[in-house]
Parts: sequence; structure tokens; C-alpha cells
Amino acid sequence: MHVTTSMSRPRCVLPGKTYLVTRRCTQRTLLLLPSRTINEVFLYCLAYAAWKFSVRVHAFSVLSNHFHLVVTDPRAKLPAFMEWLNGTVARCLNAHYGRWENFWAPGTYSRIELTTDDTVLEEMVYTLTKPVEAGLVAFGAQWPGLRSRTLRQGAWRIVARRPRIFFRENGGLPEEVELVVGRPPAYVGLDDSEFGEILDQAVRSKERDLRGRMKVSGRRFLGKKGVLKQSSFDAPMSQEPRRQLNPQVAGRDKWKRVETLQALRQFLTEYAEALGKFCAGVRNVIFPAGTYWMRVHYRVHCHAPP
Repeated sequence: MHVTTSMSRPRCVLPGKTYLVTRRCTQRTLLLLPSRTINEVFLYCLAYAAWKFSVRVHAFSVLSNHFHLVVTDPRAKLPAFMEWLNGTVARCLNAHYGRWENFWAPGTYSRIELTTDDTVLEEMVYTLTKPVEAGLVAFGAQWPGLRSRTLRQGAWRIVARRPRIFFRENGGLPEEVELVVGRPPAYVGLDDSEFGEILDQAVRSKERDLRGRMKVSGRRFLGKKGVLKQSSFDAPMSQEPRRQLNPQVAGRDKWKRVETLQALRQFLTEYAEALGKFCAGVRNVIFPAGTYWMRVHYRVHCHAPP
């Protein structure tokens, strides 16, 4: 039996993990530049993918050439969630633009496991303040693209309607799907309103700091009108550093971070050993907990999650 495995390093996908997820457009082009069509397409795809794969969304922002999500993956379905979201958005918007090339940058999406409550909060703040940090608008709420709320008033429920472009009326996808943006499984000692207040204040504080930095540097925000005047086929003039690190884990607690990295290294060692045996014809080999590709495509047996 010939075994075809994923070309990228295997990822450990365990249920209940919370992540910061990022995906960039090809050549940094502004293919996600805010418009009614772009917003409708991405929101519908995100809402449907979250429902289909039971992924819980806590924060998101869609900038002109990339997006950020903070999500929790209760059923270890993140790869399928991202495959559906990225694939459907790409096909739909390529059809919209009349283009056929790759929509996303080469490689896969960035996925960083958030190991502590404070890190989850920090990455939610990072996600919600990204339009300000990028020098686009002075307040995140002014961003004309998609950006979730701070949850000050509790979970945010928004109904996404199926776009008229690309999707068939009788194609099997619902006409409407609800996206629920709620709090993460962090700060369990706080109720929803208390957590929402902490998040809201942290976002306001970060945005004030970012506006102060812009003023000191003499830079001006592009502004909503300036953003919308851009072309979807433009790209930033600045050069992006190459060969950047691709972190897998984030957390302020050093020992929690070390523990998570050690568990990841152990997973990779056990995965490589199990894969070698499987390719040699041993079919009763047990793969480590968190194995995704081989479990989905070859239905191998895996240890139960810890």
C-alpha cells in the first residue's frame, strides 16, 4: 500500500485548544480589501465553517491582505475548518475577480496555540486592534471591513446571508447561518459581562497607545476613505522580512510554554516512529493522540487524548 502524507510537518490537533490563526493573501495583494461583496463572502464562509465544524469564534478581523481569528477547537476539527474556509473564500473571490491564480500565499496558515488565559486575552486584543496598529484607522470600530466586537454586551450574534455570487440557490448550503462570537474558555472565575468589560478596556487602552505612537512618529492614519480608494490588486510598498519564525505556541507562563513544547516534540517523535512502522506494512500501530492527517485519510488508530 502506497502512503501519501502531508508535505508539511505534522500538526498535533487535540480537542479543546484555543488558537490564534492567521492567513495571508498571495504576494500581499489586497484581495480582501473591504467591500460589500468581500464582507458578505467572508462572513458567510466563516459562519458556515464555524457551524459545520463546531469551532467557537472569539475574535476576528479581516484586513485587506490577511485575516486573524481567535478560536477554540472543541472537536479537533481545526484543519478541516480552515480547509473549508480558505478553499471556499478563495474560489468565490477568484470568481468575483475573474482570476485563476492562487488566492493565498504559499504554504499553510499560521496556527499558534494559546496556553494561558492572559495570552488568550492579549491575542484577542491584538486581533481587534490590528486595523489601528496597521495605521489604517484611528479606532477599530471605524474599520470598513469585518471586525468582531469586544463582547462588552455579551456574545455577539450575527446572521450571515448566502452571497448571490458563486453560490447556487439550490446548492445545499443554507440561505442564512448565524455566527456566534463569544468568550473563550478563559478566566472561568469571571462572568460574561466581567470578561467583556476587561476585553473592552484592554482594547481601548491599546488603541490609545497606538494612536499616541502614530502621533509621536508623525504618521497619519490612512482613514476609511483612503482604504476604500485602494485597488484590490495593489500590495504594500514596504518589504516584509523573509524567513520569519513560525511560532507554534504562545504564553507568558514560561513553564507552561516549555511543557507544551516538550509535549509537541514528544508527539513528533512518536508520530515519526508510528509512521515508519505503518509505511513498512504494520497496520496495528497506534499513532499518538493528536494525529490528524493519518487518522482522517487512512483511519489509523490513535491513543486517546490526555
